[in-house]
Amino acid sequence: MTKLSYSAVLLAVAAPLAVAQAHHETAGPVTPAQILASLPSEAWPVTDWYKQSVYDPADNKIGEIKEVLLDHEGKSTAVIVGVGGFLGVGEKDVAVAFNAVHFKKKDNKWQLIMYATKDALKAAPGYKFDRNAMKWMPEAPATVGGGERR
Repeated sequence: MTKLSYSAVLLAVAAPLAVAQAHHETAGPVTPAQILASLPSEAWPVTDWYKQSVYDPADNKIGEIKEVLLDHEGKSTAVIVGVGGFLGVGEKDVAVAFNAVHFKKKDNKWQLIMYATKDALKAAPGYKFDRNAMKWMPEAPATVGGGERR
């Protein structure tokens, strides 16, 4: 491998790390990590949320959790729900407050429930993940005719 190739690989690996560090920068001394001897009794794994279907109270599927958003203190603040479309084509991603999603037991499994309709989610403002900014951004409004002025 050439020096240029090594530099490109190093840059590709280091860039995401620089972005990740910006989220947890400290101004002063850092306290040692707290090692847990046991887990909190009410802790739920992220897999109970991520890529799980969301249903309305009538048991109709209204979307799928695409992302769980945390604040800088690690508290869950919102979820991104994919709604509509087929196999991801034509799907719209909308933001919902984290506390809007509830659980109910069905067939001995936990099911995500939201007191909303699929139409309400489809009508909500959409979001897209911006890979350059590394965050979810509001979708640009749709334009008619390609958005070019002639």
